[in-house]
Amino acid sequence: MSLKSTKTFFLSFFRELFVYHHTSLEFRAKLFASMIASNQIDNSCEYVVLKKIAKEIYKEDEYRVDVLVHTTKEYVNKIIQNDSLDIDHLLLDIDKEMRKHKRFVDKINMDHLRSFYACNGDEDTILLQTRILEFYESEIKSRKKVSTT
Repeated sequence: MSLKSTKTFFLSFFRELFVYHHTSLEFRAKLFASMIASNQIDNSCEYVVLKKIAKEIYKEDEYRVDVLVHTTKEYVNKIIQNDSLDIDHLLLDIDKEMRKHKRFVDKINMDHLRSFYACNGDEDTILLQTRILEFYESEIKSRKKVSTT
């Protein structure tokens, strides 16, 4: 294991202690995991897209990019292995986080999430991703409507 991967693993494992604004990073990881885990066939393309998005978000911080990718993979693995999480529970958790932290609504970038469509999945994957995006769009609209009134 290289020094960089060891540091990334360490930062990911102890992200609550060592990663600045770890809740924001974790929220984004959950968003991306919901899109990636919807494709049960192969996630290699999605991880390429994720890395590109992470570099766009955290331009100057390669370790933060790596921690976001690593954290997202953790959530995806929990869902795929049906360990302690499924997509429905993840979406409920995202909803709860948005209620708790109003600023998280602004962290949802629909263009980033739509980027995962580039990874050709089967019809079920595309349908599930579309439903997930519709859920996020609905949440953004309802949360912004509440904050302006």
